[in-house]
Amino acid sequence: MSSTTWVHRAARIAIRPLVTTGITPNHITTLRLATGLAAAAAFAVGERTWEIVGGVLFVVSAFLDRADGELARVSGRTSSLGHRYDVASDATCTTVTFAAIGIGLSKGALGGSALLMGIVAAIAVAALFWLTQRLENAGEPIGGIDGFDLDDVLFIVGPAAWFGGLKLLLYAAAAAAPLCLVLLLLRYRKTLARPVG
Repeated sequence: MSSTTWVHRAARIAIRPLVTTGITPNHITTLRLATGLAAAAAFAVGERTWEIVGGVLFVVSAFLDRADGELARVSGRTSSLGHRYDVASDATCTTVTFAAIGIGLSKGALGGSALLMGIVAAIAVAALFWLTQRLENAGEPIGGIDGFDLDDVLFIVGPAAWFGGLKLLLYAAAAAAPLCLVLLLLRYRKTLARPVG
């Protein structure tokens, strides 16, 4: 994941005052995990007010996901354990959020189909995280375009929640996440088939 995207640049500015404090990247990751799980809990309620709250918490959490890595890089406190904690927190928050959106929307007109779509999206997202890590470990990281990382698209969860677009988001996630998974699996297969050396 590139640290030269617009969101990473903003995070780098935001964390500068923390560099000389006792706040560590893992503290930021823990706060990211807490706000991400709180966002999921809010979405699961299935009420308009809680959808808005969930959207705010999700955007804060997604920004903190960029901030922990920037603090680690700027302060020279990077570690493989911290990276694994960051990835696990990221995968957990994103996966649980889509499941929670499905739970919340299942209490409305979509009924059980919302729950099913939430589960499909959550499983596909979890598999995408796993595959992305495998590709990264194989020296084939997923790149970004014009100052954006692929996972910057997740910031759309906030506006979707604020402006009543969670149903559309859930439809899109249930369709697009499995499709992206198939495409990434094909790329991973090519990576495995490539001769070493």
